[in-house]
Amino acid sequence: MTTWWFRSADGRLTLFQLPNPALWVWIVALVLGRFDLSPAHSSTLVGVRHGALVVWALDELVRGASPFRRVLGAVVLVGQLVALV
Repeated sequence: MTTWWFRSADGRLTLFQLPNPALWVWIVALVLGRFDLSPAHSSTLVGVRHGALVVWALDELVRGASPFRRVLGAVVLVGQLVALV
């Protein structure tokens, strides 16, 4: 099996990593959105979630540790841009 798709330049397996700050923002906004909030707060959190995923996707697209992570960033970025349109 070709594992180069999931390995960084130094050979480390990079399929899973600790979330970076943008992904933590998305996680917190997702959890907060589960509470019963006013419509204004709810729509703000939706915007924060979309923005955080766009930032995360751009970061992965540009600095992803493996080809898989860069493609994942591109897919999430396209998905978020379609969702925003």
